[in-house]
Amino acid sequence: MAADLTIADQVAAYRGASAGQMPADVAAVFAAEQRDLAAAGPAAAAARPGDRMPDGNLLDVHGQPATLGAALGARPGVIVFYRGGWCPYCNIALRTYQAQLVPALADLGIPLIAISPQTPDGSLSTRETKELTFTVLSDPANQIAGQLGILTAPTDRALAVQLQLGLDLTKVNADGTTALPMPTVIIVDAAGIIRWIDVHRDYTTRTEPEQVLQALADGVA
Repeated sequence: MAADLTIADQVAAYRGASAGQMPADVAAVFAAEQRDLAAAGPAAAAARPGDRMPDGNLLDVHGQPATLGAALGARPGVIVFYRGGWCPYCNIALRTYQAQLVPALADLGIPLIAISPQTPDGSLSTRETKELTFTVLSDPANQIAGQLGILTAPTDRALAVQLQLGLDLTKVNADGTTALPMPTVIIVDAAGIIRWIDVHRDYTTRTEPEQVLQALADGVA
């Protein structure tokens, strides 16, 4: 499916297929959260083109120390921030990036790097189960997301229903918190300067591969 459909189309299909499978009171909490996020508008505090891309003490999928700078290797890169492998919208996006974006980036010699606050085990599971070929890193304590101004967290009601459904973010996240990055895609140049950034406060919407490829075609990196 990810080979030819947009992320938005896949999200619509997912919502249609999953409608009615969740208890009505639980679904209502998530729907209210999503409406509030959509109504909140752009993330005003987020980094902008021209800012330097921050780095941090990251972990690879085997729990070994890593940095964004080392993963980029002084090359332009596309960096994806996602909430975690537990998020169905993240999984749709990552699979689509693998199918539609990675081959085109490979032709340009540009790496794709995905970052989340989940534990290295969670990152490894995400990479293996989604058959991802690009680099997946853990950002304990959301060091980079915090510096980028894209840090958020579920509402108390959303956290409560997540627990009801068996998801405990304090166990999923590497630092034991419930903080999450807003889904974000960033293009950086070889000098580590942000040239393009697309932040989604509403986690049900995502950057489409064509947007990234168009930005690169426009010469942003």
